Amino acid sequence: MVDGWIIAFIVLIFIELITVNLVSIWFAIGSIAAYVTTFFTDNFMIQLIVFVIVSIISLLAMKPLTKKIRNRKYEPTNLDRVIGEEGVVTKDISKNTYGEVKVSGSIWTATSKKAISKGTQVKVLKIDGVKLLVEEVKEEK
Repeated sequence: MVDGWIIAFIVLIFIELITVNLVSIWFAIGSIAAYVTTFFTDNFMIQLIVFVIVSIISLLAMKPLTKKIRNRKYEPTNLDRVIGEEGVVTKDISKNTYGEVKVSGSIWTATSKKAISKGTQVKVLKIDGVKLLVEEVKEEK
């Protein structure tokens, strides 16, 4: 089973590299510990117990660090800042064609779920690539 723990380590590291979400690194550490255990005993159950215990301990020990990494403050980019902003349609937006919208002094290609005519006030809902998804602003009376 000596080769099995090395193979497990390689597979787990490969999974970690393709997911980049700290999914299997804990088990990779456990497989190295189980591999080291093979130098002291041939009993697979002991190796498996070492694998499980070391994996759990490494997960619990690194949990505060991973929480800190994942909870980084999100800094919006210049593009994100137009979300929620209002603009004016400068070229008609129809159901199957893109129009144009002027938002914060810049002209953007825009689309909408409904047709919107030139001169209409719109609100930016989201950015899809380099195009804005907008909706008409309803005037309150």
